[in-house]
Amino acid sequence: MSSCISAIGTANPKYRIPQNDIFRFMVKAFGLNATNASRLKQIYDHSGIEHRYSVIPDFGETESHKNTFFSNTEGFEPFPGTRDRLRLYQDTASELASEAVKDCFTDHGEDLTSKITHLITVSCTGMHAPGIDIELVEKLGLNRNIERTCINFMGCYGSLNALKVADYICRADQSAKVLIVSVELCTLHFQKENTLDNWVANSLFSDGAAAVIVENSSERTNQKNCLTLDTFYSEFLNEAKNEMGWYVGDAGFEMKLTSKVSKLILKHIQSISNQLLKKAGLEFKDISRFAVHPGGRKILESAENALGFSTLANRFGYDVLRDYGNMSSATILFVLKKIMMDPEGIDGENILGFAFGPGLTVESMILKRNGNA
Repeated sequence: MSSCISAIGTANPKYRIPQNDIFRFMVKAFGLNATNASRLKQIYDHSGIEHRYSVIPDFGETESHKNTFFSNTEGFEPFPGTRDRLRLYQDTASELASEAVKDCFTDHGEDLTSKITHLITVSCTGMHAPGIDIELVEKLGLNRNIERTCINFMGCYGSLNALKVADYICRADQSAKVLIVSVELCTLHFQKENTLDNWVANSLFSDGAAAVIVENSSERTNQKNCLTLDTFYSEFLNEAKNEMGWYVGDAGFEMKLTSKVSKLILKHIQSISNQLLKKAGLEFKDISRFAVHPGGRKILESAENALGFSTLANRFGYDVLRDYGNMSSATILFVLKKIMMDPEGIDGENILGFAFGPGLTVESMILKRNGNA
């Protein structure tokens, strides 16, 4: 008995901002001189990102007096506090999430509103109660007796935990239809303290939402391509817990992301991959392609170098990074959508996936692509 992803939908805010425009905004925000502006430009030029999305238009503005969220004064003072940022999250997150769900239902080919039995929401960039789970039930007209689970503050690997929970549900109840919704508004938490961690974090993160339908494979409601949830394996590297963090501060959530993260992934991902493959009863040669969370170009490259697979086999990670940036937990679902829709995909091929986050946590999975039934 198995479960599968039968549809994936995505959505982004209306403000699509070129990476170069965001660079210019950051130079002003940090008050950089020519030397440091040149250093920051190198980070942006090597990010692998061309555009990012935000619910805040200010990042694309060339003149501070046009700011709508951040102050139009020198240094953006007074700087928005956590309350103002989370109020904007409350005002916008559920609408973006509902757009992703509607796209998911379109991808599925059927309006599943009345059939959804479980709702799992994922987010690490905002929180309120009643939360986006209840707001989605109301906006979408889902059943009020739907079983709701919220996965919060797990960072970029949160959606893999949601897939595991959905897998458990659908294996236990063949009639279950689980809707997973990840929504992340990372750009709400822009920090202007002039540190290298902030330089790097502000060069990567973006806003987006993704929605997924998970069903028992024997009770699939469509005959399109699907991704069978085969095996999961999780491990955290306690000795690396100080290299990545996500903390609540007075001016939003504060990211800690050191340059050691990609090196630690390079060092440990092989042994974690071996444990996953052993659990699945597979060998590395049985893997056809990869779904690596594109937390940054160095992370994608570290996974390739450690495991010895090609950039071509990992190309959808680069595509998502280029076009969207790092949308935290939603990002891996954007990658999976591209894999599921790929016309060159082969029925029965095995896909090895990874996502990373605070802990330092490495979540891994094996999916199997199934063609038209």
